[in-house]
Amino acid sequence: MTHLPILVHDLVLILITAGVVIILFKWLKQPVVLGYIVAGFLVGPHMNLLPTVIDNASISTWSEIGIIFLLFALGLEFRYKKLLEAGSSAFIATLINIILMIAIGYLAGYLLGWTGIESLFLGGMLSMSSTTIIIKAFSDMNKQNQRFANIVFAFLIIEDIAAILMMVLFSTIAVSRSFEGIEFIESLLYLIFFIVIWFVVGIYVIPTIFKRIKKYLNDETLIIVSVGLCLGMVLITNAVGFSAALGAFIMGSILAETSEAKRIEHLMRPLKNLFGAVFFVSVGMMIAPNLIVEHIFPILILTAIVLIFRPVFITLGVLSSGESLKVAIQSGFSLAQIGEFSFIIATMGIQLNVIDKFIYPVIVAVSVITTFTTPYGIRYSETVYNKIAKIIPAKWNKLIVGRTANKHEKINLSSDWGRLMKILFVPIFIYFMLAAAVIIMSKLYLLPLITSQIPQEWGTISFAVVTILLMSPFLYGIIRIRSSATYLYMKLMIKSNHFNKIALLLLILIRAVLCIALILYVLIPLFPNIKGILIVVSIIVIILITINPSYESHVKKIETRFLGNLNNTEDSEERTD
Repeated sequence: MTHLPILVHDLVLILITAGVVIILFKWLKQPVVLGYIVAGFLVGPHMNLLPTVIDNASISTWSEIGIIFLLFALGLEFRYKKLLEAGSSAFIATLINIILMIAIGYLAGYLLGWTGIESLFLGGMLSMSSTTIIIKAFSDMNKQNQRFANIVFAFLIIEDIAAILMMVLFSTIAVSRSFEGIEFIESLLYLIFFIVIWFVVGIYVIPTIFKRIKKYLNDETLIIVSVGLCLGMVLITNAVGFSAALGAFIMGSILAETSEAKRIEHLMRPLKNLFGAVFFVSVGMMIAPNLIVEHIFPILILTAIVLIFRPVFITLGVLSSGESLKVAIQSGFSLAQIGEFSFIIATMGIQLNVIDKFIYPVIVAVSVITTFTTPYGIRYSETVYNKIAKIIPAKWNKLIVGRTANKHEKINLSSDWGRLMKILFVPIFIYFMLAAAVIIMSKLYLLPLITSQIPQEWGTISFAVVTILLMSPFLYGIIRIRSSATYLYMKLMIKSNHFNKIALLLLILIRAVLCIALILYVLIPLFPNIKGILIVVSIIVIILITINPSYESHVKKIETRFLGNLNNTEDSEERTD
């Protein structure tokens, strides 16, 4: 334990300095995150005013743990229903902002002479807002209950999810050093597949286990189990080639659907604050004044891009979703900064050795400047709106009012076909993914086990039978007609035009084809010389599964448990209230 005195020395220095600085920042009514960054600068290698950190490697490890706990805590605050409630306004605005900011960030990096990978990471950094700073600003200015604040909060939820996906995709591109479209799409599909499987299986299993062992879950046991699950998912995601941050966020979002979500969130807060502080202090330690002076031109350029283009892009995005001009402008000016996720993306780029270290202090400097300007942007956004509203022609009145007044009317006018597809798409998609997961896991683990015990053809046949039996409930889930969809089927059939009849038959046929394709994916690699017979066998198997009444009760039990677990948090909160 000879390393302990150095580590203790560094932690004492970091925590005491951070404590003093954040007290000062709270007195000055400035964001705590900035206080941590300033504390890091004071104890970093580029400032000789105070003693400096000695063991940078250990602090780097602690900061990585900080990222894990920050993302885990973010997942605990995430709810699947919140994403649905965010609505089109936030989704469209987020999508427009991220795409355009990545594009303009990439262009800025290219014009500054940075490499393609550095420019791509720059675009990602510039596309991320700061949840901490916005929440603090809204709280200080008592704006959190206004319409634009709700849009901003929804925007932040979607942006956090997009940031996780972006980090995974950027890391894939960074490792391959390639921008090939096919490889990018494959990585995206691979990511979506694993996220769906982890989330669905996690929601089905973990809340159920928590219900069974609830009487044993005191605070001590609960925090140990929760952190263990978090780090376990981190190991799993790392093993399949994804980032630790993704694993932490996924496990947090799964535990957010348990009845113990609020307790876990409360118990995790000290850990998140401690390790998060170390992370932000490590950010400040990387600020080099000589690099900032040397790169002052890029800092000013990037600051101007954030302060000009982010408000414009977000305003256009919120406007295009039907909100009023005033709400759109207030939302845009509220989000004119970069923050925590920008640091995390920069850290990832440095760890992957794809961006130069000078970019880090540049991004931190841009974040610090835009953080200080955020309250002024929120305060003067209404003034900007009033000036713009005066010069807008009267014929553009709809732009000022927005289209949200007609939103409910549009929803009521939605077609029966639209409602039918909404009812069918999600369960079919999830069951298809689960069936595919059964095939993958069977080929990895079941095939070697069975063929080692049962020789030659009989081993192969046994593997095929067991695999199809394991995924048969999911095949039934794909082809099953749900009770909620039956009425719409009958209504569309009663309208009795040729289009409805043909389309409904095609819908049933497509679902049957999906099931047959999954079975053939198992059988054809095993028996490549009898493809015609395998197609017939697959059709017979699907017919047998469809007419077997026992599958109905199995699938209903699966769906009931999953939906019960998904609504678990809301139900427990209602009982508490």
